[in-house]
Amino acid sequence: MGVKGLAIVAVLWILLQVPLAVAAQTGNHAGAKPQTPPVSSSSSGDVANSTPGTENEGIARDLQPPHITVANPPSAQPIWSLHEQIAWAANLVLVLLGYAGIMMAVSLLKKIARQTAYAETAADAAATSAQAALLSAQAVLHSERPWILITVEPSRSLENSFTVMATNRGRTPARIIETTDRNKIVIDEKRLPGTPEYKHLERSAPFTPIILLPGEFTAIKPFSRDDVKGLCDSEERFKRIETWEEKVFLYGKVLYRDLISPADSQAHETNWCCWYIHGRQNSGLVIAGPPEYNSHT
Repeated sequence: MGVKGLAIVAVLWILLQVPLAVAAQTGNHAGAKPQTPPVSSSSSGDVANSTPGTENEGIARDLQPPHITVANPPSAQPIWSLHEQIAWAANLVLVLLGYAGIMMAVSLLKKIARQTAYAETAADAAATSAQAALLSAQAVLHSERPWILITVEPSRSLENSFTVMATNRGRTPARIIETTDRNKIVIDEKRLPGTPEYKHLERSAPFTPIILLPGEFTAIKPFSRDDVKGLCDSEERFKRIETWEEKVFLYGKVLYRDLISPADSQAHETNWCCWYIHGRQNSGLVIAGPPEYNSHT
């Protein structure tokens, strides 16, 4: 049990001995007889010196019994009976069993604490593994989702005419739910607003959703050289565009959903921006603009 356990047993042994000693002393006090105090000399003297009274009083005094004093015998050693020995042994066994039970309970509590720590470690590992699995599933989902990218294609039938195309470069079908485009004439792209501005305009007809399979494309904005004059509010501004003192920027966005996600999931968004280059004979339309105008979600 160790030094600490032996010390505890010794203390318990002493505590068991105290009640026995107290009981023995109590028995000794109970067996002793009370002592009668001796008659004082003053009383006898008073009787001797007192004047005799009547005859009856003298006879009464002669008939009084003598006072006898008995000394207490020496106290005998208490005898430890068999019943007391058995009770003491039983108490000692109970103490030892109680101590052993306490030690077993402490050991069991320590084992429970270790098992709890192991369970917490396993739970943390399981949570980390679940988080990693979730991130892996999200990565797989993102890799399988549709991605709408914007390109500019020159027209094959009209000279100096271009078309902004939306192509599904992902691995699953995409459902285009909205397209928006605007134009801006500024000195350079640094003069564009910090974030794209889209004023709400009523459509002449409701937009019809377009489903693009992987690799398919659709036209979202045509633009030609003849459309430039319609953007200018004066002839002087058109001449500044011809001399590149000002530039024409076309920008817009495409909202779409992937068909494998729930219907209430957030829509994806592709922003695009193009710069129209007006030449004396030939024109061009290229992707340009700040990063905020060419972003993907």
